[in-house]
Amino acid sequence: MPDTHNDSASAGAMRETDYDVVIVGAGLAGLYTLHRLRGLGMTARAYEAGSGVGGTWFWNKYPGARCDVESLEYSYAFSDELQQEWHWPERYGNQPEILEYINHVADRFDLRRDIQLNTRVTAAVFDDDTNTWTVETDQGDTVTARYCIMASGNLSTPRVPDFKGIESFKGKWYHSGLWPAGGVDFTGKRVAVIGTGSSGVQMIPIIARQAKHLHVFQRTANFILPAGNAPMDPKRESTHKADYPARREAAQHTPFGIGGFPPPTQSALDVPEADRNAAYEAKWQEGGSISFLYTYTDLLTNQEANDTAADFVRNKIRGIVKDAETAELLCPNDHPMGTKRLVLDTGYFETYNRDNVTLVNARKTPIEEITPAGLRTADAEYEFDAIVFATGFDAITGAMKEIDLRTTAGLTIQDNWEAGPRTYLGLMVAGFPNMFVITGPGSPSVKANMIVAIEQHTDWIVDCLQHLREKGVSRFEATKQAEDEWVQHVNEVADSTLYPKANSWYVGANIPGKPRVFMPYVGGYERYKAICDDVAAKGYEGCVMTREKTTA
Repeated sequence: MPDTHNDSASAGAMRETDYDVVIVGAGLAGLYTLHRLRGLGMTARAYEAGSGVGGTWFWNKYPGARCDVESLEYSYAFSDELQQEWHWPERYGNQPEILEYINHVADRFDLRRDIQLNTRVTAAVFDDDTNTWTVETDQGDTVTARYCIMASGNLSTPRVPDFKGIESFKGKWYHSGLWPAGGVDFTGKRVAVIGTGSSGVQMIPIIARQAKHLHVFQRTANFILPAGNAPMDPKRESTHKADYPARREAAQHTPFGIGGFPPPTQSALDVPEADRNAAYEAKWQEGGSISFLYTYTDLLTNQEANDTAADFVRNKIRGIVKDAETAELLCPNDHPMGTKRLVLDTGYFETYNRDNVTLVNARKTPIEEITPAGLRTADAEYEFDAIVFATGFDAITGAMKEIDLRTTAGLTIQDNWEAGPRTYLGLMVAGFPNMFVITGPGSPSVKANMIVAIEQHTDWIVDCLQHLREKGVSRFEATKQAEDEWVQHVNEVADSTLYPKANSWYVGANIPGKPRVFMPYVGGYERYKAICDDVAAKGYEGCVMTREKTTA
């Protein structure tokens, strides 16, 4: 990639702004960004649509919501005091526990005074003459800033399917990402859950224990592994915390940003079948998804190797689910294992052994419309008191494209990403100066421990802002050439794996009309971080810097 660093001077003096930085979102990314900017003495304001901080963990209050990365790893590493003092009650934190943790962080580091809640950013416009952003909100705010940081999240735009007749339903319907704060009691009700991704898998066992009868409408079976969740083992916690520095450092050198797993050394095809199945069984009993994918070197790059793991999981399903026809329907057969998000469960497959649970093949008999009494498929009508849409999100790009994000030169993010998202390093978008994106498309984002990815991105951005301030730079942007080369690299890496074989939300397949582009970087977190560090070490290669003239 050529060095396009440029220290040209512009015509005017640096303009005064309300803030140095405006941050969109006050989830895990927005909070850490505020903390880091404070350390530089920069002024910042974060705007959050929710009535509380937390982002994804504020909105996703559906029953069973839980992280699929172990709590001792899915937590901030920037403060040793914080990670030593906080106690996680369970191996995998649930939504209330994680939200409590996030609120503790906001209070402990006094972040709330720079956050405006119940405020949705509606527009952000870059002025090419003054090199400043003007940000508008739905509360009537209009503020200016030198920089705009999009911390709007990867899974923050719920997708409610546009089923015909949804407005006619006489019962109540819910979406996993828009769950009522007070919860929902399904006791004695006839319930439909539409969707069997992560949120559906987590909520179905809980709803089944309450409902009079639960119908699950499944279009695509997913590979689901046991979480092995349990109360936190005090000895495990103390050992982990005593070794935190080494563990956090080790995580920086792994593909998923999670330490503690010995890297695989063999192909699945180089191991006798009995030994291979014994290794899979050990991983199954241990619980967790990353550990399972880390059993062998080629599970995500070689179809034959992947088949060995997929067959193992399918046989597990057949051994748990008593009804043979239901078991086969729950066995994934249209994508390699791991190419869609691997889901962790607690009692999911066992739920289908209950007399009050029915699985419906919504691919064979699609839902045609929602009716006043329930819904109708191609071959039957159903009556329900409640319908739950576990239909996911407009992932990775949805939140940014909901904003009127543009420049006075006439470029909009909607037009720029019409054929799919394009970024440089997942951090910047060519044509949108002084704007940074945290865990954007083209970065590891959802294919890594999100908090590790957030801290890495934020540290890179804040270090960059410090560099720009020291150099007197007022305008900073990625070049089109650097962006083109990065997009090509992201695609080439994805194409060298099995990931593109799946119709997943990684490619936007769950959103009608969304361009099919593989959005995350799957070359591994450690490889990605090394590239970012190298770009910075070379004076932010692939970017153009413009210095302001100083006034006499």
